[in-house]
Amino acid sequence: MTLLPVGVGLLFVAVLLFGYALLATGGASVPLDRRRPAQDRPNSQFTRFAGSAAHLVDGFFAQRKVRLFNREALENAGLRMSQGDFFVLVLAGALVGAVAGLVVAGPLLAALFVLVSPLAGHLVLGVLASKRRNTFDQQLGDTLQLLAGGLRAGHSILRAIDAAATESLSPTSEEMRRVVTETSLGRDLQSSLNDTAERMRNEDFVWIAQAIQINREVGGNLAEVLDQVNETIRERSEIKGHIKSLAAEGKFSAYILMAMPIGIVAMLMLVNPGYMNVMFTHPLGWGMIAASIVLMTIGGLWMRKIIDLKF
Repeated sequence: MTLLPVGVGLLFVAVLLFGYALLATGGASVPLDRRRPAQDRPNSQFTRFAGSAAHLVDGFFAQRKVRLFNREALENAGLRMSQGDFFVLVLAGALVGAVAGLVVAGPLLAALFVLVSPLAGHLVLGVLASKRRNTFDQQLGDTLQLLAGGLRAGHSILRAIDAAATESLSPTSEEMRRVVTETSLGRDLQSSLNDTAERMRNEDFVWIAQAIQINREVGGNLAEVLDQVNETIRERSEIKGHIKSLAAEGKFSAYILMAMPIGIVAMLMLVNPGYMNVMFTHPLGWGMIAASIVLMTIGGLWMRKIIDLKF
């Protein structure tokens, strides 16, 4: 019984470390080489081991053309790592979770943590990508101001995008730099802008791309057009803020209702571990757990559909 708090503590620490490692990698707004001067320190033994393991995994996946974690998904999440690097990170989290599950409840929970770890990796990628897209959307007004200012200064649209890439923060700087690079290699500007809008899933950026394309075809004052588009986008952002504030109460209620059964079970296992043994050992208990998972999933999707407002 004394091992139960220790196992729960290990699991909690493992989740915190795994989440911190991914968020720290994907949330950095300034590249590492700009925040830290070049250092000639030799890599540690652990770093060399992790790099060798990631290299072996990349070679194994390349030979068999396996794509567990798509490169595009890693780029959308803002993670500057290969598929092998992320797989090694997920594998390390799975091993820590397996040890914690083995200590807490035995081999069954350990195997469950190992099986769930790839799904958790994909979920983390989705969360980081969504966070990156939201940041891009929030920076869109400032990006339009930079583009309009560059055009008024007499620069071409491509030179204005290059200046916006230099002055903006991540992820806008990365996306604008990608547009400039693709255009410099011979790709059409409109195609690059459309791909950026599709990659960021941003409807407002689609309007910007269309405005630039129309101006290239018929001419006119593009800076003034971008100012009008910026004003429209800001008004839409205000409406989005009002809708999010009105839907925040419903989302918070949904989170509480989803977490309450899990919290009650965890509390019972900590206070009186033997009280829940029948639930995990009897076939009827297994059926009740499966039914509760299905019902909670249906309820969660239902509540998400109610509070997910389209505008």
